[in-house]
Formats: sequence, C-alpha cells, structure tokens
Amino acid sequence: MKMKKRQKQPSLPGTVTELVTEEGSKVYVVGTAHFSDDSKRDVVKTIQEVQPDVVVVELCQYRVSMLKMDEKTLLKEAKEINLEKLQQAVKQNGVMSGLMQMLLLKVSAHITEQLGMAPGGEFREAFKEASKVPFCKFHLGDRPIPVTFKRAIAALSFWQKVKLAWGLCFLSDPISKDDVEKCKQKDLLEQMMAEMIGEFPDLHRTIVSERDIYLTYMLRQAAKRLELPRASEAEPRKSIPSVVVGVVGMGHVPGIEKNWTTDLNIQEIMSVAPPSISSKVSRFVVKAAFFGLMCYGFYRECPAPGRRQAVSGARFRWMERTKEGSSDP
Repeated sequence: MKMKKRQKQPSLPGTVTELVTEEGSKVYVVGTAHFSDDSKRDVVKTIQEVQPDVVVVELCQYRVSMLKMDEKTLLKEAKEINLEKLQQAVKQNGVMSGLMQMLLLKVSAHITEQLGMAPGGEFREAFKEASKVPFCKFHLGDRPIPVTFKRAIAALSFWQKVKLAWGLCFLSDPISKDDVEKCKQKDLLEQMMAEMIGEFPDLHRTIVSERDIYLTYMLRQAAKRLELPRASEAEPRKSIPSVVVGVVGMGHVPGIEKNWTTDLNIQEIMSVAPPSISSKVSRFVVKAAFFGLMCYGFYRECPAPGRRQAVSGARFRWMERTKEGSSDP
C-alpha cells in the first residue's frame, strides 16, 4: 500500500534537499523556520508525497513533550519563564548551563509573544503525518540538550558568557512574520544572537556545527536498508533501500550536506570536558549570587517571628537611649 502511494517523481517544496546514501537509500531533508506556517505545510506535503519508512526530527528526549501538547498549552508554556523552570534547568544542566538555557528560552518566549505562535509546529506536524504512514518509524535526531549547553558553556570565556547573557537579557526588538520567513536561510535564534552581540565562533561550533554532525549521523543511521520478511528460514535475506524524511532547521541543511559523505565519529562531540579552575570559580560566584538574591528576597518579603522580635527589641533600645540622651543637661 505504501509503495503504491509513494510517488516515483514526488512534487516537493523548494525547501527540501534530496540526499542518497551509498546503499541507495533516499533522505529528504526539509529545511524549516521554527516559527513558520509555510514550514508546517512543507513538512506535511513532503511526508505525503514520499511515504517514508522513517521520519527524523531535530528534537531530543528532553524536548519530546512538545510533540503531544496542544498549541494553546504550548503557547502558554513558551511565554512563561518562572522560578520553577529555572530551578529545573539548573538541576538538569548545572548552574551555568541551566542559566544559559533559560536565557535562550527567554529569546524563544520573546519570539512566541511577538508572533503569537508556539515553537515546534513543524515537528508536531511531522509526528502526526508519520503516524498516518503504514509502518513508518519516528526518530529523535538531535543531540541531548544538556550535552550541547555544557559544551557551549565550556567553549566560552568568562567575559564572553557575560556578554552573551547581557545581550539575551535585554532582547526586546519586535519581530514580524515576514522576518521569520526571511530567516529560512539561517536559523532565527542564531541570527538574532549574531545581530545582538556579534559573532561567537566557539558558540556557533558547539550549537550549530557539532549538531550538524550529530544530525547527519542520525539521518544516515535511519537510512539503513530495510530487511524484507522471509517466508521461511531457508529463504535468503533480502533488503531494499529505505526512504527517510528529516525535519531540521534551515540553518543545519548546509552542514548536513557538507558532512553527508564524510566519516563521522560522534563520540568526540558527546563528551563534556571537566571544568577548569576559572570555570569553577565563576560557577561558584554565579551560584552564590543567585542563591544570595533568593535568600535576600525571602528575608525581605517573609520576615520570621524571631527576626521581627530582634528588630523590635533593637528599635526599643535605640529609643530608650535617645530619651536618656535628650534628658542630659
């Protein structure tokens, strides 16, 4: 049934790049803008045309929840950056990586608020369409977020971290839907960061280039030949080339094309180097400042009974001394 539906010469959107493995499998990479209705339509059309065996999306297990949440809930979640989310990010990724993740979520929340559109719409469409294709598997193709953020933080100097955080904290420029569509040739988040605070080669390497390698590796793994079922054990094994659809941000497509025919070893980009002395010091300073501010805020807003008594006692003693001083000749 799937073979019959599969078009020999599929009519594909201009955002699709076709790649072929050494074994003859075909991979259709759909380059998307993460806040774009056109991208969602491109994903749907591509999956319907090629009837893939596997769909691979630019998500990891830490972001898989967005696939099953409805648009209204996601829109609300994406706009809200609260203390609970910050604590969860710090617990999951460490202090520096967690704070950086929250700052990048703030950028995403800013775009969401400006456009009124929840992120990841193209991935949700891919998930829904893949479920309609017989025997189609759905794979997560992105490197885990904790690894990416820890490697990104380790690649920056202390002052680069400060500069990046400053730029992300004060993001407020308006964004239109036309701006998003113009960014189809480059990842929107990457472009906004570049425009705000200049180029960060090391950050680009860890957040974009290394993930290009990881995504390429996962797409090639998904494109292994398919073994056909056998009528008996005596029958020789047969396999056929598979068809894969990859859904990734447009900014990753050139890197995937570049790495497609090269030997890839992802072990190196999955490791996280132990922190240096300077990074330990900066992490301690940030942690101390963060929890110090929390404690101070709690101290000011929720004074304990003991503290009130101490303050009242000190005020009473001061008033008594003042009276005694005023009675002196």
